[in-house]
Amino acid sequence: MKKMSTEKLYKIFVYVALISLAISIIVPVAWVFVSSLKTNAEFQGSPWTLPMSFYFQNFIDAFEKAHMAEYLLNSVIVTALGLILLVIIALPASYVLARFDFAGKKIINTLFMAGLFINVNYIVVPIFLMLLDWDDVIYNLFGQTFFLDNIFVLAVVYASTALPFTIYLLSGYFKTLPKAYEEAAFIDGCGYFKTLIKVMAPMAKPSIITVILFNFLAFWNEYIIALTLMPGASKTLPVGLVTLSKGQMAAANYGQLYAGLVIVMLPTLILYILVQKKLTQGMTLGGLKD
Repeated sequence: MKKMSTEKLYKIFVYVALISLAISIIVPVAWVFVSSLKTNAEFQGSPWTLPMSFYFQNFIDAFEKAHMAEYLLNSVIVTALGLILLVIIALPASYVLARFDFAGKKIINTLFMAGLFINVNYIVVPIFLMLLDWDDVIYNLFGQTFFLDNIFVLAVVYASTALPFTIYLLSGYFKTLPKAYEEAAFIDGCGYFKTLIKVMAPMAKPSIITVILFNFLAFWNEYIIALTLMPGASKTLPVGLVTLSKGQMAAANYGQLYAGLVIVMLPTLILYILVQKKLTQGMTLGGLKD
């Protein structure tokens, strides 16, 4: 009887904790969405009142006056290119490290594992100084810069900094898959590359979607690297949002500020809704070991 009572108390505690956590997340997000539809005059009253009408002019002003459309496009390009580069590099690297033995494998694995414990914010200044030196060389040769204020270079930096985590996760998944699949592919005449593309990659699809989602969130919301490597007028959404918040708070124009927050949050919410089932599979599924 005492055991049953303890179990019930534990379940109640878990339910209360989960409900409290859900409320603490849902309420601020809903409040931002509601506030983005208010006029400036409506912010003078209670912050919990609903908007009298849907004032979409906040979003139009955010896109046109605050350059959020340009920042949104930059973030889309940087995130998409970074994810493409990351998958192209990490997928074969993970497969090789998981399935093959070769000289230096332990050293490479150790370096990637060490990369998991390095916070990229601590090395952003050395990266900036390195790119600045390269830009000096390019400027002396061609009269223009290339590496700083370049969204493609920023995407390469994003992909590079995400490699340790991505390779760690994907190689761990590949290790759980039985070698019988590869042996059958080899018997059918497939080479290593074709086996990876046709057999192993489709089986690792849940894990690939998981790393894409995690890294999408990291790239999309990243601030420090984008602020440092793109000091000019061209910005990504998080950096542009900070600029917008300073201007709109000084002008007491809160509607545009909340509209900017919605523009940043909405893609991540949509992506999570689309891939949440695959995300769960990627965190829980694995193959049977030999």
